[in-house]
Amino acid sequence: MTELPMLTKVFLAFLCLKGLIEAYLDRRNIKHIIKNINEVPKKFANQISLEDHQKAAKYSIERINVSGFFNIIGYAILLGWTLGGGIDFLNSYIQSLDLSATLTGVVFIIAFSMIGSLLSLPGSIYNTFVVEEKWGFNKTTPKIFVMDLIKGTVLGVIIGTPLLYAVLWIMEQMGELWWLYAWIFLSAFQLIMMWVYPTFIAPLFNKFEPLEEGEVKDKILNLLQRTGFESNGLFIMDASKRSGHGNAYFTGFGKTKRIVFFDTLVNTLEASEIEAVLAHELGHFKRKHVMKLMAKAFIFSFVGLYILGYLMKAEWFFTAHGVESTQSYIALTLFMMVSGIYTFFITPLSSWTSRKYEFEADEFAAKHSDASDLINALVKMYKDNASTLTPDPVYSAFYHSHPPALIRVNFLEKFLKKD
Repeated sequence: MTELPMLTKVFLAFLCLKGLIEAYLDRRNIKHIIKNINEVPKKFANQISLEDHQKAAKYSIERINVSGFFNIIGYAILLGWTLGGGIDFLNSYIQSLDLSATLTGVVFIIAFSMIGSLLSLPGSIYNTFVVEEKWGFNKTTPKIFVMDLIKGTVLGVIIGTPLLYAVLWIMEQMGELWWLYAWIFLSAFQLIMMWVYPTFIAPLFNKFEPLEEGEVKDKILNLLQRTGFESNGLFIMDASKRSGHGNAYFTGFGKTKRIVFFDTLVNTLEASEIEAVLAHELGHFKRKHVMKLMAKAFIFSFVGLYILGYLMKAEWFFTAHGVESTQSYIALTLFMMVSGIYTFFITPLSSWTSRKYEFEADEFAAKHSDASDLINALVKMYKDNASTLTPDPVYSAFYHSHPPALIRVNFLEKFLKKD
């Protein structure tokens, strides 16, 4: 038997280490949730019943187990593409079509993406129609699911084909600094998509109705005026046709900013609570979190493309991952596949930054609305979304972008208005 190259062993070591850490954290979280399953935390005892608490715990455990199972399948697929020869096999077939170099790359990446989507489809179907259905959250019909899949695929091809062609042309034609030109092009594309998405793409999947006149709208408009925030409209999205989960978000930038509420959220919360939730989201804008996250994304893509510019000239990058083909589009595909294996270990840093932003947004909300309303809204959302109140602290610190319920409520209580 031929001994594996040292760099391949490094790849497998990182892959195994990532898998072991994920499995360890999952087991920790499940054990901690089970340990606290029979008692509602005292802070929430008057608002959340033991039955709802246990539902959230069991729902969380099932999601963790299902996610872990499909992660293992994902690792097997990754190894099939790399050390198993899948990339080389697909590339050999695409090259036999005798297309131009750039078009060959476009066809390869589209084919690779579609195969990947098909392989991930069982997981999506199971999560939607088994897990979410079992716990009463799924509202998606098979027809809606299929139509979303078709729309997403068609949209991906329409937008992705010229984008891929442009990036691969830059890689082939722009010399040693291709990565810099590609970064400028992709950054500009991302900014354009922030304008295009809310106006043209999102309405393909959901209906957006203007928020009706009434107490909710009055409170929101008053909040926007107090905080000096301008938006391009207040909308209700028909999220309930797909899921029972509630949320609210901003989309777009500049004059295209829209405020969108899930209809599930509006139907659950009181007007003052909706105002508090919106104040939290406004906090992200006012504290420049959106701009910081955009800057972070641009910096990461800059560094990533620079590294790719170096790796695509290094034969060991391909051989270490079991790939013989060395075309630029293969380098791009391989880099996108394996980079997450090596950067997984900075996940806690990203999570910490996100939680810091959440505290800052909560503080902003507490100062421009009533902290008690935000607390009540959060508890209702934890209950309605069946979010566990007792995640393992280590697991939460590693993964969670939001602070655990108890820590977040304790923080907000510091801003409660005293009589």
